[in-house]
Formats: sequence, C-alpha cells, structure tokens
Amino acid sequence: MTTGDDFYYTIGQRSIAEFKDRSSQFIGYASPLSDLEGFKQLLKELKKEHAKATHHCFAYRLGLDGQTFRISDDGEPSGTAGRPILGQIDSRGLTDVCVVVVRYFGGTLLGVPGLIHAYKSAASLALQITPVVRKSIDSTFRLTFDYTRMHEVMAVLRRTQGVVLQRETQLFCTLVISIAKHRAQEMQYLLQSIGGLEIN
Repeated sequence: MTTGDDFYYTIGQRSIAEFKDRSSQFIGYASPLSDLEGFKQLLKELKKEHAKATHHCFAYRLGLDGQTFRISDDGEPSGTAGRPILGQIDSRGLTDVCVVVVRYFGGTLLGVPGLIHAYKSAASLALQITPVVRKSIDSTFRLTFDYTRMHEVMAVLRRTQGVVLQRETQLFCTLVISIAKHRAQEMQYLLQSIGGLEIN
C-alpha cells in the first residue's frame, strides 16, 4: 500500500467492468470501502443480483497499516482468483477498496494460468475506470475551553480546515475535532495563543 506521511490513495466510486474468455464471463466490481459491514452488504447484494453465477471471488484491503485484508477463491482452484484480485489493488497502492469478480462458467475449463489471467484482468479493468482519490491522513484532538473563547477557536479551525466531530456546549465547551495530519502542528500553534484552552 502506498502512503506518504500525510496521504493515502483509494477509489472515489464504484465501477463495473467485464472480461470474457472462451465463453466464461467475468464481471469485476470495484468499490470504495470504509468498514467490513460495507463489504458484507456489497457481497450480499452481488450474490443476490448474480444468483446463477458459478463463483463470487473477491479481495479487499482496509486501513492505513495494510494489515486488514482478505481474499476468497470461492471454489476456484486455490490461488487463482482472490490473490490475483488483491494483487491489482496492491499494484495501484490502494486501500479501503474491495473488488468482487463474478464468474459465469462458459463450459470450457480455463486451467490455472487462464483463471489467474481472467480474474486479474477483470479486477484490473474495474480499477482502471474508477478515479483514484488522494485522501489526507487525519489526526483527532479534544479541545476544552471557556464558552467565551468559541469565536476564536472556530476562527482557527476555519483557517486550518479542521472539522468538528462532536460538540458539547455548556459553561465550558468540549470539541472533538479532526484535522489533516500535515496541518495539526499549525493548528496547535494557533490554539496555544488562546488562553485557558486545553488540547488532548
């Protein structure tokens, strides 16, 4: 997976592509992914939509550490489907992505090299036609301050493009904020000039 210190790469939207080999049809579905529940729902939808398909093979990679991934050959010979699909995700340096390839068997056995080529091609085509998106790696902070300082705090957040995730407003205010990692130091520097503010 390719990340800089501050960015990672994923895809922006779902895409569908088709590859055919000796009457077998391979339909690749690439989709952005935020959690495992999203993947389970997508797989459920595709199995329902393609109930008569012979195989529903897939691979996904989640998270910035590259450690959350899974592959499935779904009945194809071991190593002929899930691993080639994951290889296409990884060769583009992507994360938070899943690719499902649905196969309709055409009556002719393709052999191990033929299957690897077909699943790799369907995954590659699906990923080629969806835009790659660069996203910032964010840091999260909890700010606690006197209510009278709210205007100053919000001015800093606007300037550094911080996003408020949670807000508790009483005599003392608590904000949980998210900010792009590369702007976190700038934000902390600016907030330090506001008296009585705590950053955690």
